[in-house]
Amino acid sequence: MVYIPNSEKDFQEMLQAIGVKDFEDLLQSIPDVLKSDRTLDLPPPLTEMELEAEIAGIAGKNRASDRLINFMGGGAYDHFIPKVVDYILSRSEFKTAYTPYQPEVSQGTLQAMYEYQSMICELTGMGVSNASLYDGASGLAEAAMMARNITGKNRILIAETVHPLYLQVLKTYAGSLELDIDILPAKNYVTDPNALDEKLTSQTAAVILQSPNFYGYVENAPAAAEKAHQAEALFIQGFDPISLAILRAPGDYGTDIVFGEGQSLGNHLNFGGPYLGLFAADRKYVRKMPGRIIGATEDTQGRRGFVLTLQTREQHIRREKATSNICTNQGLNALAATVYLALLGKCGIRKVAELSTQKAHYLHEKITALKGFDKVSDEPFFKEFTVYTRIPAAEVVREAEQAGFLAGVHVGQFYPGRMHELILAVTEKRTKAQMDKLINFLGSL
Repeated sequence: MVYIPNSEKDFQEMLQAIGVKDFEDLLQSIPDVLKSDRTLDLPPPLTEMELEAEIAGIAGKNRASDRLINFMGGGAYDHFIPKVVDYILSRSEFKTAYTPYQPEVSQGTLQAMYEYQSMICELTGMGVSNASLYDGASGLAEAAMMARNITGKNRILIAETVHPLYLQVLKTYAGSLELDIDILPAKNYVTDPNALDEKLTSQTAAVILQSPNFYGYVENAPAAAEKAHQAEALFIQGFDPISLAILRAPGDYGTDIVFGEGQSLGNHLNFGGPYLGLFAADRKYVRKMPGRIIGATEDTQGRRGFVLTLQTREQHIRREKATSNICTNQGLNALAATVYLALLGKCGIRKVAELSTQKAHYLHEKITALKGFDKVSDEPFFKEFTVYTRIPAAEVVREAEQAGFLAGVHVGQFYPGRMHELILAVTEKRTKAQMDKLINFLGSL
């Protein structure tokens, strides 16, 4: 309480207004067994200068992640971010801006969101994009809920190769929404087409694939989309935005809804967040989309302006008409993506994608030639791939960290029965010297 500028008199007046005698009366709902009666053994107070030195000493014990050569992936990637992205984000008119509840006085924020939506539509080939969601996982869950609202059906077919954390979020949503989640098994680290044929029925609301998938491999999304539509189900695809510079856009083969993680578009890794969820759909489903959509218009004097065209959350419209309880969007992260895409342009994004995939294939070839590391699939991959390790993959990761590498994501942390699978990701930042250094280290194991 010492940091709150209330006098003892203020304190007593507040307790009296609430109707309690003392502060302890406010804590009656907490069981006594959880309360501590001991005096906290705190160190003596420090000046600001002394406190800074103390914290710097503690922080100095950390191993700086930026000094480790990063081959991790699993939804978060170490792409190069031009300095101008951070410079524009740090400008006060953006960094301090809040959700535009009064959109008519937030033209700069609305224009940035409008440009973001336009770029996501161009990247994905879809008809309409919202102003972003919280992350890729919430994008998946919202897509499934949107499919249910469109079709009136509750059964969702989702590939086993979707990111396992995304799948957990979907299952959390499904518990209260009464969605029936049916898993499509994998074969050779991509979705088994025969399983899709067997499980797809007229009662299916949507088929969901992620391509490239969690293991890095490219799914046959066009074929899955065709089968889903033949059964009068929607087709939903997760995507890596960088991959769409060299892979077919989902909108080109009739995908109904797309979701993705936007971290790789100009957002730093930040130990896991905040990131942003990419979300777009066929234009005919615009009124079923979650989140907010920014539009361009003209005022009575013919001047161009930007408006909040759709806000389909409970706070703004009747609950029974709301599409989602998503409250806002990741405005600053979406701005980073917008600046990044504008800076690199079509040619720049394609170059990032080409360098990433070429380097990933070089590393895959060299690692799978080592004793103790084996190829798991002949399916095509983009910038990420999986290898089989004859010693536990978690042990490989631990040893690699000591040698100066973040050597990938071990699958066993998500699926306990799969302790010998390691996922590695390669971006345009990784040099041949860094990759060769990792290869030599793995060879030494």
